[in-house]
Amino acid sequence: MQPYELSLAAAADAIRARRLSPVELVDSVLDRIEEVEPHLRAYVSVTAERARRSARSAEREVVDGRIRGPLHGIPMGLKDLIDVAGMATTASSRVRSGHRADADSAVVARLTAAGAVLVGKTHTHEFAYGLTTPQTHNAWDPSRVAGGSSGGSAVAVAAGAAGFALGTDTGGSIRVPAALNGIVGLKPTYGLVPRHGVTALSWSLDHVGPLTRTVEDAALVLPALAGPDPRDPASLSTPLADQRPPGGTDLTGLRVGVPRNYFFDRVTPDVETAVRRAIDRMATLGARLVDVDIPLTSYIQATQWGLMVPEATANHERTLRTVPDRYADDVRVLLEAGALLPAGDYLRAQRARTLMREAWTRLLDEADVIAAPTVPVTAVPAGQETVSWPDGTVESVSDAYVRLCAPANITGVPSLSIPVGHDRAGMPIGMQLLGRPLGEPVLLRAGHAYEQSEPARSLAPVPV
Repeated sequence: MQPYELSLAAAADAIRARRLSPVELVDSVLDRIEEVEPHLRAYVSVTAERARRSARSAEREVVDGRIRGPLHGIPMGLKDLIDVAGMATTASSRVRSGHRADADSAVVARLTAAGAVLVGKTHTHEFAYGLTTPQTHNAWDPSRVAGGSSGGSAVAVAAGAAGFALGTDTGGSIRVPAALNGIVGLKPTYGLVPRHGVTALSWSLDHVGPLTRTVEDAALVLPALAGPDPRDPASLSTPLADQRPPGGTDLTGLRVGVPRNYFFDRVTPDVETAVRRAIDRMATLGARLVDVDIPLTSYIQATQWGLMVPEATANHERTLRTVPDRYADDVRVLLEAGALLPAGDYLRAQRARTLMREAWTRLLDEADVIAAPTVPVTAVPAGQETVSWPDGTVESVSDAYVRLCAPANITGVPSLSIPVGHDRAGMPIGMQLLGRPLGEPVLLRAGHAYEQSEPARSLAPVPV
């Protein structure tokens, strides 16, 4: 096994035991990037020399007995919305040509302090305003979409081209590409991870979180990210303890909510079968299944778009007026549409969100976690614009991918996407676990138990 094939947890244990040096690990990942990047295009830029310097520094600290924690010497990718001092933050857009960040974002400062090593900035759908990341190719089948908007981060992790990566999630942008590339994606509770120094799409819906190979890896990254920051008005003051889930597969006492409505409406048979099988597996591990009704479902998509579209347009008001031709056509159209949305519609979306939060609080009194598909359909071929359903419904690919993820963004509850199988074409399928605000330990425990009960997963079979 090559070092780049190790999970974050396994690599951390090997570094701690001095069976693996940070230099060896980083060199292995950089070699892997060079091998797969022509096929996948996950990275906007690769910071090879910076990474090697950081790895040598991390190795000296290991020799001196100063290991900063489980992220010490671990190679990471960062979605190119996240500021690193002196580096470009392009948001994968011509609008940002020539931009340089003056300072590290809050999350980069924290990860650097924890010893993580930056290997590059990863592609996003332009300004995170899309669900496919067209520059990047799926790690399992380069002819299919990577998912978005954190597509580059997900593909890098799935291919072994990063030990972990950060993404952002406004309507599923961590969980969608995680599901489509067969890895783990965690959207934390709103406000748990500060967003200072992260380019905003929609300030009341944006989250920052990790994409990892395993649930245990996500549990190792989250504590390094979380915690209050006065520069983010939404930042929570609640401290976060070590989230590493206990070993074993016992879920006795856990109530798993199984939706009667919404989450299994208009999903492909392969997705439904895989997710229901995973839910049944949780029951064999001791969980108690509870049927639940998802509230206010007819308002979910209207509320998501009613909040996101005007907030995104407000963020881009100046550049949309001065350099509209620098935006990709799909993003420019959405931004222009936001300028036409009446203020009353935005206020109605805010009121609907308040009602949904209250309803979900009651829902999560009935179950400790809700288990559901992450997305209704696996990775579609690049260029496909719509999804057709047997009932005659036709929806855009973006609407299909955001539909099941939006409730967690609107309400701010945490959501963890884990891989639970493959469809008949061999493409990954994801299941999301949703929980109470600050309920990440419960989600991580449940996801880890399921993961431990299944055969070990390998990296995506990237054709090289």
